[in-house]
Parts: sequence; structure tokens; C-alpha cells
Amino acid sequence: MIEGSSGTLPIRVRVRSKATAAAQVGADICVVGAGISGISAAIEAARLGRSVLLVDGLPSLGGQAVNSIIGTFCGLYSNGPNARQLTHGIADDILRELGADGAARPIRGPMTITVYYDEVALSRWIETTVRAAGIRVVVGAVLREVRFEDRRIKELSLATRYGDLQVTATGFVDATGDAALLWQAGLPCRQPDVPIYGTQIVVLEHLREEHKPSPKDYSERLAAKAKQYGLVRQDGFAFFFPERGTAVVNMTHVETPLDPIGASEKALEGKEQADRVVQFLKKEFPDAFGQARVRAYGLPGIRQTRWIVGRHQLTADEVRSGTHFEDEIARTAWPIELHGQPEGYLWEPFSDDHLHYVPLRSLIPADADNVLATGRCIDGDAAALSSVRVMGPCIGMGAAAAHALDLAGSGSVQQVDLGLLRRRLVHNLEG
Repeated sequence: MIEGSSGTLPIRVRVRSKATAAAQVGADICVVGAGISGISAAIEAARLGRSVLLVDGLPSLGGQAVNSIIGTFCGLYSNGPNARQLTHGIADDILRELGADGAARPIRGPMTITVYYDEVALSRWIETTVRAAGIRVVVGAVLREVRFEDRRIKELSLATRYGDLQVTATGFVDATGDAALLWQAGLPCRQPDVPIYGTQIVVLEHLREEHKPSPKDYSERLAAKAKQYGLVRQDGFAFFFPERGTAVVNMTHVETPLDPIGASEKALEGKEQADRVVQFLKKEFPDAFGQARVRAYGLPGIRQTRWIVGRHQLTADEVRSGTHFEDEIARTAWPIELHGQPEGYLWEPFSDDHLHYVPLRSLIPADADNVLATGRCIDGDAAALSSVRVMGPCIGMGAAAAHALDLAGSGSVQQVDLGLLRRRLVHNLEG
């Protein structure tokens, strides 16, 4: 209450007690990581009637889909002129609701359909949908400790700027991207021996779309002049959002180490690379980019860093052959896209009738009963992961994790009824 005419407020002086206990919260399912696969898992679990806690280290929801400004949903459709949607669930909601406002646009390219989206609109969709579903949220939370006993994650210790928090749940989803939950639990994880490069994406505005270069134009000019401009990567592209005079530019390669000092240094290096890319575009393609200005720098876009050791390691050969699995839970047709070289990447596209699949066993750690991984930290070799870590199959994996935990209850995800699980996921596996 304001006192007197001076407008002063009553204020107390307090000192933190060292004996202050951590706050506690429980849920049926705790999802750690609020990127697109974690969002899919959390919303699907809530729609199944489960109480859900959604945790993320950033102070906002959406993960890379929002904060790295990826700008495109890849892997959502099959290939060829008759491309069809392969993943549904929240993908249907996003296409319908953002599409109604022009904030999501499916664009047919030479290989498949890619969905261009406005990251601000997606961010608000995620926030309003999560809240409407009754999902409790903890953002800006750093995972400090995981108590793992008798093959089950029992409790998480989180640090936030508002104090410590202890989390208990019946089941957990590791959607961190770096397998941080399972790593902290002491379970085995895989790491590449050589860097798999990420990207510093920028959004440019004040562009002239009618003069936009072709993909071939970018490739040829970068191959010829990347060194002249001090560019690390010698390929890349710009996605123009139709009729808005803006584009998402993806022409950098940045290492994404897991140590705190290295990660911070590389994040700054990525922005320096992006600035050089902007100068390249303005000088080499002045009709389209001459008046370009950076509207936003995304957080570093991370492709692959650390992932779990699951019951099954998805292989590149299984991807290439379109191997079916009795426990398949998601599918895509996206190429092998391995960013293992600073100057470029391996791009191995597939035929119009090709599909490949993700088995549930690649989401399940061999030595745990109440946790699954989703997104880019499932088990696979590096090439296989590069084809399934994109938006479409990540949405499918998140939904599958929610259903598997729902079916497992207080039992084990190792023993889920696969027939029943498949019936629940039929819209992501057939048609």
C-alpha cells in the first residue's frame, strides 16, 4: 500500500537463511527441455490427462525452434511432387493456427515441402498452448543433480535465480538436446570424436524478394569468394519469407563444444561469422540484399553434441534402406545432412517414395525404466541422427515418448505394449 503523498512503498530488509530448504514440486511426467520435441511430449502428455512439469534452462520456451530462429520445419513431408504430411499431433495445430494468420507457409521446393514460419508467432503459440493445457513451467532452470536409483530417476535438483527446486515425477523425458538429464544421471552417452558444426542464423530485413538469388547462385558465389570474405563455410542458403522482405540466412559453421568456456567463445565467434556473411550478401547480391539489416541474431544453432546409448543404435544403413521396425514410432524422408566439415556438409537426398523410421528402442536407455530421450539426443550413428533430428520427426518422437510413459505408468518403458502404442501413433506411421 502506498503511504502518504510521497508515494513510498513499505519495504522490508531480509537476509537469506542458509537453512532455507529447496522448494519441491511433483508431477506424473517431467519433460526437461522445451524445444519442439519437448513441447510435443509435454502437450501430448497433458492431453492424455497426465500432470506435466516442463523445465528448460533458457528463460523462455521453444528451444532452438524459437531462439535459434531456424525458421523452417523440415522433415515434415515426404518427397516428390505428391508430397504428403508424415507427422501430425501439434504439427497439425501449428499449421492450422499459424497458417490462418500467414505466420506459417508450406512452400514446395524441388525436393519436398518445407514450412516457413515466423518465430515470434510460434513462440506465442507455444506459450499459450502450454498454458491452456495446464502444464506447469519452470524456465531459467539449471540441472544441478539427478538422483538415479534402482533403474529409475527419482529426483532432479534444479537451480534458478529464485532459489533451488527439487522435482519428482513418475516418468521423465530428456529433450535437452545434449542428453543432459541422462548424463547427469550417470548413464552412458555418446560424443563425436570430431566436431559436428552448428550454425549461427540471422534474420535479415529490408530485402527485395523479387531479386532473390537462386540456390545455385549462392553456391557458386560462395565457392568462388568465401575465402575473400573470410567465411568459414563455402555453401549455404537464405530462406525468404514470402511477401515480407525478410530472410533467414544459414551460411555459417560454428563448433558447439560442451565445455562452458568454449561454448561461450564459439557463440561470439558465430556472430562474427554471421556479420561477414551479411557483408558478402550485400556486396555480391546488391539488388536483393543491398539495404539489408540484421533484425535478429539467433542463439547458436546446435546440430549434434552428445546423445544416449539406447537399446538400439539407428544406423545410416537403416536410414538408407528405409528399414521397418516392430517398435517404430516416427518417420521422415529428410536427407542425411551431416555437418562434419567446416567448409561444407554431406547431403544425401532420397527418392520420392523413400521413408525411414525411428524405433522406440533408440529413445530408451538400456539401463533405465522411467525415462526416454527425444529429438537430437536419441541413439544413432552420426549420419543417421543427421536425418532424424529435424522438426518433423522430432515432433513425432515427443508424442511417442508421452504415450510410452503414459502406457508404462509406474512400470517400465522397456515393457510397453507395442501393439497398443502403435495404434495410438497410427496417424504418424501410416497413410
